[in-house]
Amino acid sequence: MTDANANGYAGRIAVCPGTYDPVTNGHLDIIRRGARVFDKVVVAVVNVSVRKSPPLFDADERVAFIEQALADVPNVEVLPFDVLIVDFAREVGATAILKGLRAISDFEYEFEMNQLNRTMAPDIESVYMMSSPKFSFISSSGIKEMARFGGDVSELVTPQVSV
Repeated sequence: MTDANANGYAGRIAVCPGTYDPVTNGHLDIIRRGARVFDKVVVAVVNVSVRKSPPLFDADERVAFIEQALADVPNVEVLPFDVLIVDFAREVGATAILKGLRAISDFEYEFEMNQLNRTMAPDIESVYMMSSPKFSFISSSGIKEMARFGGDVSELVTPQVSV
C-alpha cells in the first residue's frame, strides 16, 4: 500500500489533461485504458487553452460529455482546471500525467511538454499510451472541421457530442 496522497487517497492517481473539445472516442479509449493501470484517473479539462482557438463547447459541457461517456468507469473523475498541469496534479494528489500519442507529431509536442513539466515537478512522471489503431487518425480539430462542413462524425465521438 502506498502512503496517502495530498488528498488523503492511498493509491496511484494520474491526471489525463486535455481540451477535449470535443471529446473523441480516441480520448475515451486512452482514459479507459488508463483507468485499468491506475487506481484513479482524474480527467483534467482545460478551461482555456493558450495554444488553440476558442473552444466549441464550454468547460462545463465538456466535463458533462466525459462524465456521461465514462459513467461506467468508477475510478474516473472529471474536473476542469486553469493552472499549470503539474500544479493541478499536486492539488489532486497525482503522481503521473497520462497522455495518448497518435503520431510522431504528438511525440514531438509531448516530449517538449515533458521536459518542461519535469523541470517544474521532477516528482511527477509522464506516462504515454499509444493510441489504438482504430483511433490513431482521430483528432478534435479534425472532428470540428468535418462537422463544420457537414461531415458525419457520429462514429468518432459520443452520441451527445455528435448531435
